[in-house]
Amino acid sequence: MQDFELLDVSLYVEELGRLGIPLGGSGAKGPLEIPEGSVVSLGLTFRLGRDIDAMVFEDTREWGGEQIGSSRTALGGFRTGGPYEVRLPPERLPEGRAHCGVYDVTGRVVDGEGRTLAEEHHRIEVAHEPEAHGPRSHGPDATRPEGHRHRAATSSAASGPGSPTG
Repeated sequence: MQDFELLDVSLYVEELGRLGIPLGGSGAKGPLEIPEGSVVSLGLTFRLGRDIDAMVFEDTREWGGEQIGSSRTALGGFRTGGPYEVRLPPERLPEGRAHCGVYDVTGRVVDGEGRTLAEEHHRIEVAHEPEAHGPRSHGPDATRPEGHRHRAATSSAASGPGSPTG
């Protein structure tokens, strides 16, 4: 058995659920399309042939041929065996037409001594999502017909669950 065997990579998208990502950088179907502004989290499933301490996931992102970001997430130490499933903290994709397009993403799993245990290359397209109900209004009453104006919330409704103050 190998020291580290990557079994699965998945992208969990708030609006779409789990999206399996083919291992080996296979992008034969093209980039994985995700709506702009989506909240996403990466999931890794792996098995170990030896104990590994201080494992880290590193990723770099490129857009238009230039590196635009990178991150390191400590995964911790794991004993021989598995499979282990790890889900990285969620993050929100950028919004707006200026940020839409195809991103090249490289993810690496590294041990505590800096050795690369696994590396994957994939392409993700951040896709523009047109407004579902036309252009965005400029306030709660902008698109309401006369006589159907928004009523101010009472203090008890304004402080309930889900409100900014509740």
